[in-house]
Amino acid sequence: MNRLFVVNKPIFRSSNGYMGYVKRKYGTKKVGFSGTLDPFATGCLIVATGQYTKLFQYLNKTPKSYKATLWLGANSPSLDIENIDSIKEVEHFPQACIREILSSLRGELTYYPPKFCAKRINGQRAYELARAGEEVDLKTITSTIYDIKLLNYNHPFVHFEAKVSEGTYIRSLGALIADKLGVDGTLSSLHRINEGQFYYDNEKTLNPFTHLALPTNVYTGDESFMELGKKLGIEYFQIQDEGIYLIETSQFFSIIEIIGNEVKYRFNRIPKFEEA
Repeated sequence: MNRLFVVNKPIFRSSNGYMGYVKRKYGTKKVGFSGTLDPFATGCLIVATGQYTKLFQYLNKTPKSYKATLWLGANSPSLDIENIDSIKEVEHFPQACIREILSSLRGELTYYPPKFCAKRINGQRAYELARAGEEVDLKTITSTIYDIKLLNYNHPFVHFEAKVSEGTYIRSLGALIADKLGVDGTLSSLHRINEGQFYYDNEKTLNPFTHLALPTNVYTGDESFMELGKKLGIEYFQIQDEGIYLIETSQFFSIIEIIGNEVKYRFNRIPKFEEA
């Protein structure tokens, strides 16, 4: 079964662990997901089955939008409610002050990702090192904050919404807000609204070929060459510039890459989408 859809990941389930439920629900063994959500986070998680799992890296998944709640006065080394080690009472802040801080975060932002994250350090996940009490040395990353706005401030909880580039850590964004306020702070909730055009819609089946961030090209040669995976000549392509392209034949889709005067397959013979 080849299927692309969006699930609404529940709280306190790992993204990977939730795939067991998806496998059982749809009676399939090959399931994958894109864009890991932390266990305490909920919301939009892109899922594919069968050969469509090969397409994740080519999907148009940006910008991403989140709703989050920042708990002022709470401290957690993982910057979320799973590892809270202290809670302090903090002063009530004017809403105008919070709005001004949020506004200051718009644009390009350079910061350190959370120590409890999935980035690899010498082959190990950062969160594995952090949980073992070992030193976690992460380099700064840069994200784009397209928009961020205050939804509600019910002290000590700051509810905000952010539209960001791929790879942005909302936990770090919450920590930056708390730092600018001069207090401890950790996210008590996080919900992903969407990834690009991907929203949760009762796990509706999606046509992946309308969501690819790839230009299309036309192969003018014998289709059987492509469908059999034979070597392709660049002279048979309508566009011969270097790049990665989506090619449609009468039976399949393929993704090819033109490098110099050579044509290489990225993926071949991907079954076409069929309406349910």
